Order: sequence, then structure tokens, then C-alpha cells
Amino acid sequence: MKLVVVNDNMQNDFHYFLTEKEGVNFHPDFIPELNPKQMLDLGIFGGKYMTDCINEFPKNWFENAVLSKENKNINLNYFKIDASMPLSHWQEKGWIYEDDPRGWFQWYCRYFMGRRLAVEDLRQIKRWKSMVRHLGAIKKNCIPGDLSCRKKQRQALLHWAYDTRNI
Repeated sequence: MKLVVVNDNMQNDFHYFLTEKEGVNFHPDFIPELNPKQMLDLGIFGGKYMTDCINEFPKNWFENAVLSKENKNINLNYFKIDASMPLSHWQEKGWIYEDDPRGWFQWYCRYFMGRRLAVEDLRQIKRWKSMVRHLGAIKKNCIPGDLSCRKKQRQALLHWAYDTRNI
């Protein structure tokens, strides 16, 4: 078991334990197509999501990450489109778990690293699974390989570790 201490713009002296090895022993219903490094390398959240918490995660996740040092930059997203709601929207909906104030992707990064939280993991996996409906819309409405079709849905799916580049 490894202790992780977090000090960033949203959490100070917060800590959690890693009880699994990185990238393994996922819940059987949770089969993400991309890991956090791949997502960061492709371009998510306008490049701004993780810039103040790099020290929490493996250094190699950020070697080729598409990040913005200043403001959110939609042109840094893989599909060059904004597919995000502001954090305030997620907070108003009650979708933010208090220990992961940045939302689902923060939960996923920590889960991928080996943190396990029985109740919260099941809630987040259920949310992840609900995104599959967008895959169906892309398959139904797009010509295979046409990445310009339904770019907003594709970018949103990328934020949830789904890879639509081969659809």
C-alpha cells in the first residue's frame, strides 16, 4: 500500500492510498479503451484540466501531454471542439465526489494508479457505462472513418476514455 499526498489548487494535504498496481485489477464492468496518458497525449479538456496537479501522477503521463500553460484552449482538444460543461454545472448536478473535486477524469486517474473506493468506484463506473449511448449514435450516423462526423460526441467520449478514432 502506498500513500499519495496531494497539494494543488483544489486540495491541500489531501491523501489517499494505492492498494492495487497501476493499470490492473479493474472492476470487470470497467474496460476503458484509453489510459490517462493516452488521453492527455491526444488532447482533452482544452489542455487545462491537470496543469496544477502534475506532481500527483506519473511523470511519463505528461511527457507528450497536450497542455495549456494559460487558459483552456479548445484547439488543443483532439477534435478541436469544446465538449465540456463547466465544473460548476457538474457540482450543481451533484456529480462531483468530494474527494475528487475535478470530477470523473480525476477519479479515473486515481483509479488507474491503484486507488480503490468500493462505493464511489461503482458510481463512477456506472456513469462511464452510460456514455456508451454516444458510441451508438456515432455508429448509426457516421460513415466509418469520418472523424469529422459528430466531433462533439467524439470529444466527449474521449474525455471518458472511449476511443472513436476507429469507428
